[in-house]
Amino acid sequence: MNSLIDWLANNQQILVGVGVGSAVIFIASLLSLPWLVAKIPEDYFVPKKRQPTQWKTQRPLLRLLALVGKNLIGYGLILAGTLMLFLPGQGILTMVTGLLLIDYPGKFRIERRIVSTPAVLNGLNWLRAKAKKPPLTIG
Repeated sequence: MNSLIDWLANNQQILVGVGVGSAVIFIASLLSLPWLVAKIPEDYFVPKKRQPTQWKTQRPLLRLLALVGKNLIGYGLILAGTLMLFLPGQGILTMVTGLLLIDYPGKFRIERRIVSTPAVLNGLNWLRAKAKKPPLTIG
């Protein structure tokens, strides 16, 4: 126990940095959420499978770089969120953000299931109404 207290006393700048980083991520997520929800096409969740993007054929190298970067950021957020479960910060929110960024099999099916939940769909459509966008439709 004493060694933990000593470590915390000797590394206060790390704790302050983690706390500030957590606050920045939290505020950024609150500010960006309405904009991101408004950018979702209204029929995005209608198909049972995700539709391939035009990037896949038009700009394969750029798509690969974006995919690698997005996944690295996602895994970094998952790691940071895991640490924030024990340190100050929004651990679960950060981990969920990381999970939304990375690519894994079945991700679209999970997203569809979550968005199909009436409370989630109503919340998303409320944000879309504020942005003057049509409601999301689920197929």
